[in-house]
Amino acid sequence: MLKKLRSPLYLALLIPALLAFASDLLSPIDQGFWNLRYKIGGYPASQGTIILSFDGGVNASEKSIIDSGKLATVLENVAGQMPQRVFIDSPVKFGEDPKGDEALRRAVDQLKPDVTFVVRSKRTGFINQPFTKGDFDIPNAERLGGAPVALSAWRANFIEFGILSDYVIKIAGKTYPTLPAALAHVGKGSQNSFAPEFLLDAESVPYLNASKFLRGDYPPGLLTGRTVIVNSAGIAPPMGYFGKGRMHPLALDLAGADALKKPLALSFNGVPLLMAVWLLIFFGSRATATRRKVLLYTAALAGVFLLPVLLQRLGLSLDMGGAALCTMIYGIARIWQKRVRRVQHTSTSGLPNLLALSARPLATGCDVVVAVIGRYEEILATLPKDLHGECARQIARRLSVGSGIDTVYNGEGGHFAWTEEARPLEMQLNHLEGLRALFSAPLQIGSYTFDTNIHFGLDRNEGIDAPTRVNSAVASANDALASGRSVELFEAERLAEAPWELSLHARIDEGLRNGEIWLAFQSQWDMREGQPFGAEALIRWSHPTRGPIAPDAFILQAERAGRIDALTYWVVDEAITAALAIAALGQHFQMSVNLSAQMVDKPSLVPNFAEIVRRRGIDPRMLTIEVTETSSVRNRPAAVQNLSQLRSMGFRLSIDDFGTGEASLAYLADLPSDELKLDRRFVSRLLTHAREREIIRSTIGLAHALGQTVVAEGIEDEATYLALSRLGCDVGQGYFLGRPQPFAEFHQWYLKMGQRRKGSL
Repeated sequence: MLKKLRSPLYLALLIPALLAFASDLLSPIDQGFWNLRYKIGGYPASQGTIILSFDGGVNASEKSIIDSGKLATVLENVAGQMPQRVFIDSPVKFGEDPKGDEALRRAVDQLKPDVTFVVRSKRTGFINQPFTKGDFDIPNAERLGGAPVALSAWRANFIEFGILSDYVIKIAGKTYPTLPAALAHVGKGSQNSFAPEFLLDAESVPYLNASKFLRGDYPPGLLTGRTVIVNSAGIAPPMGYFGKGRMHPLALDLAGADALKKPLALSFNGVPLLMAVWLLIFFGSRATATRRKVLLYTAALAGVFLLPVLLQRLGLSLDMGGAALCTMIYGIARIWQKRVRRVQHTSTSGLPNLLALSARPLATGCDVVVAVIGRYEEILATLPKDLHGECARQIARRLSVGSGIDTVYNGEGGHFAWTEEARPLEMQLNHLEGLRALFSAPLQIGSYTFDTNIHFGLDRNEGIDAPTRVNSAVASANDALASGRSVELFEAERLAEAPWELSLHARIDEGLRNGEIWLAFQSQWDMREGQPFGAEALIRWSHPTRGPIAPDAFILQAERAGRIDALTYWVVDEAITAALAIAALGQHFQMSVNLSAQMVDKPSLVPNFAEIVRRRGIDPRMLTIEVTETSSVRNRPAAVQNLSQLRSMGFRLSIDDFGTGEASLAYLADLPSDELKLDRRFVSRLLTHAREREIIRSTIGLAHALGQTVVAEGIEDEATYLALSRLGCDVGQGYFLGRPQPFAEFHQWYLKMGQRRKGSL
């Protein structure tokens, strides 16, 4: 499935679909196409509608608001002309001129019921963003003389070109028609929105200057039977009109009204066209006949640009950006694929390369063999550049003759691959040893002579895809070269385990996100008081398919992958949360966490711990930092300085696994610590081995002399616990005292078990 999603065909569908649903990133394609389309063609406006404008009609640029008296005079003169309908598209200064307000009401009464006030949105809307009450200044019905109200509000694309309007808009529980719907005499359509008809030349709408009607300078019958829009620029911001540029929103309203007069007035996003075009490409890619393939590809390309134009004539608005991007992605990807296959399938030697071998299906019953030449790069470095290809060709000829094969593939770094009939394993190994003998004779390249050392990798895992088998054989050849063996066989078990090993650090991140990785808490007991007083936070991984994974199995991988810092700070944060939850009960609680040796010398260690203390508001004395094996520390002085600073901040430091590895007397002398933690290997032999008992007794005495607390881990039974207590050990930890538990269980256990354990001991 993932392989399909990476193919040009499915990328051509997936990328445009995601962009169409999740963002407005396809708008530039639609913008360019429709802007060019509407510059070509178009038709003039009907003479049935006329604009009576104070300041320029659809080309108005300066904002203006008309006083009520002036508007009343114009409307009285308009009423005498007997128009069919009148739309008052002009904000009015009510309240400044009471006489003018009264005159305006009388003029509106003359025009009833064929008069409508237009209220425009104060802002440009965006797709899927509803208009609200604050976007309109709707006067009360009394000031409007009881005339109805129509709203003008357009939603725009990314550069504020108007593209959609609604049939009706609900404001404060009341439903208002939009101006295009009112002009077209339509109610709510089958959809909530519609697009303008940009083929309308809005500048051709008949236009008169309103000053003529203020002076009475107009011929009779000029407005009779016509729809009159009394307009001023008002507060409405100019908007983009495809093919024309920026105009007053009235141009969009007129174009919207024309769209609603068509048989259909529907607006769709680009998904239907995207799916139709992709299906044509899909069937074209599957066609075997060249003529059929060309026909389907041509239909897909024509559909991108012609279908939206044809449907627009019927009143169907269809975005084409997704379909256009689909064809571009597929076309570019296919061209690139063909170029890559032509160029990349040939090595610098002129031989086909390993990519060519991986790209073809492997025959049933064949082995994949890869030979690697030792010190090949040194050989090439010695040879002039013009002899590099000859060197590879001579090696390939020997392999071809020795194996009886026609084609040898040449990879980087001295790798040569081929396939041959699978023989019984013993026969195949003998055959490869025979090939190795062919290279006992030196190579003669021009005037240069080279001894050669060849090793083989063998993959016999049928049923696996070619790239995996080739890579497996390459890995085996490299292992053979590194180990000095003649042949290395890539076993199926190794192949099955490889994805897990190679992606472990990514799986760690996923485990942290989904809760597979969690903390267990193992109690630590005050052996003098006989009750628990703290815990050690231990990381655990419960994988859904592999089950519990031992910490050692993934912590080492985390260190190698550079993920140990994030893992450690996550543990510290979770441990602090647990410690604060128990400390909230009013009891002192000591929490221990482990610090990787890879982190102790880093400059960021102390600032990061200081930031954790500041952010979480915790007393550092509640945390004990356990430091173990330091042989991997590159800068030991820096590590000691960091740990000293942490201790001065209040953190307690513990030397973990004392007595093993680097945790020795020298370590004790260097490290400013508060606690020694006896390794479980000593504790487990306490009752049976006198030498270990004396070592523990001496270590406890030494630690106490240095002011250290001694913690014994690995206490598995009561007898060991009592013996350690008699020897003066301060703190105990082990299965006898408490197993590691999830925090919820540990929290309940901590409250109940302390006193119970004290009484029994």
